[in-house]
Amino acid sequence: MKRIALLPEGSVSHEAVAYLLGDEPVELVYHKLISDVFLSTAQGKTDYSVIPIENTIEGSVSLHMDWLVNEVDIPMRVEWVYPSIQNLIGDRQEFISEAGEIDYSRIEKILSHPVATAQCQQFIRQHAPQAELINAGSTTEAVGIVKANPGKGWAAIGTTLGAATHGLDVLAKRITDHDNNFTRFVLIGHEELSPLNRPVEQQKTSVLVTLPEDFAGALHQVLAAFAWRRLNLSRIESRPTKKKLGSYYFYIDVLESVDSVLLTAAFGEIEALGCQVRVLGSYPSFTYQDQEQNSEVR
Repeated sequence: MKRIALLPEGSVSHEAVAYLLGDEPVELVYHKLISDVFLSTAQGKTDYSVIPIENTIEGSVSLHMDWLVNEVDIPMRVEWVYPSIQNLIGDRQEFISEAGEIDYSRIEKILSHPVATAQCQQFIRQHAPQAELINAGSTTEAVGIVKANPGKGWAAIGTTLGAATHGLDVLAKRITDHDNNFTRFVLIGHEELSPLNRPVEQQKTSVLVTLPEDFAGALHQVLAAFAWRRLNLSRIESRPTKKKLGSYYFYIDVLESVDSVLLTAAFGEIEALGCQVRVLGSYPSFTYQDQEQNSEVR
């Protein structure tokens, strides 16, 4: 049975991998820190790791991208998107008013992962502007801290699965600023993943391109190598190489398999310019299918 490392039980990562794999027989290995999720697979303790890399509202998760590029060398094996539905969680009895309704003014602190907190700013400003915002390693860790500190007026932002895991109440449902709030996840591992029992929407290849120094127009020529071959780029992002100020690499997603003759030729042209090309993975990409609304989100 394959072992998969991910953030704690009850997190969005937990919900997301359950959605992706369904009834596939796997063992989930939970970790408090994303660094431990990466290292678990890098050190051979697990077969795969679940990594959130991009969010509709907050954009790229830079820390996780830097880990993929600089700290480990583990290929991406599959990509999928999953809705990040955040809720306000706590012990209902702490915040109930005489009228039997939730009194948000009684909240002293709101704990969550900083990405989740940033996704719920409108709700916080409207209902609990007095609350002190405290960062936690994950949404489910925040829920666990609230559970361990009863009677203090603390609440957490997290998933319904996280609330159920820790035996707390959902004080307010779906408190994110935008309904179209999705997170892109990748499954990384040293071995190919067995084909999943679902149709593949598209094939994607992620590459890292490092430009040569003092080469005027290098980025333009790199993009031209893809453009004239009509290769569709779904994402391009610059990140510092961490070697010196002003030195960058470019992370590029191409909607094509790495085995494509056109993509192989594009890589050859880019390398002829003096650029370095590193393939981070070539993998199936799955959209989210809402069974109730029968809608897809990429």
